[in-house]
Amino acid sequence: MNSSSDSSKQCVASPFRWYGFNKLGDFRGALTSIESEIDTPFPIKRVYYLYYTLPQIRRGFHAHKTLQQILVCITGQCKVLLDDGNVREDIQLSEPNLGLYVDTMVWHEMYDFSPDCVLLVLASDHYQESDYIRNYADFMSAVKGMKQE
Repeated sequence: MNSSSDSSKQCVASPFRWYGFNKLGDFRGALTSIESEIDTPFPIKRVYYLYYTLPQIRRGFHAHKTLQQILVCITGQCKVLLDDGNVREDIQLSEPNLGLYVDTMVWHEMYDFSPDCVLLVLASDHYQESDYIRNYADFMSAVKGMKQE
C-alpha cells in the first residue's frame, strides 16, 4: 500500500484517509498507475467513473456494508461528504494521483463537480444492490447496532 504521508491531505478521522499514487512525468506529460493490492488495500474488482455531472447535482447518498472504494478525481474537481456515524467531513478532490479511501459503513455524497470533472472509483467487489444502504436513518441505525455489539 502506498498511503500518503502528506499531512495537508490527512483526514481528521479514521476511516477517512488518502492513498498517494506514483506520478511520473516530464515535458511530454504525466502518468499515474494504480496496481491492485500493491497501491490499494483491496483487490480491485470493479472500476467505474462519473463525468458530465452538473455542478448543482449531488451523487451517492449511500453507504456499503462490505464494499471498500477509492475515489480519484482524474480531472477537474469535486467535493465528497464522508460520514461514519460519528464524524462528518467534507473533502475536496482535485489531484489525479491522490485517492480518497472510503471504508465499509461510511455514508458518502459527491457534489460541487467542476464541468470537466471525471471521478474514477476503484471498488473491492462487483456491483451488488444488497450491499447498499440507501436511507440515512437506516445507516445510522446500523452504525448504532455495530457499536452495541
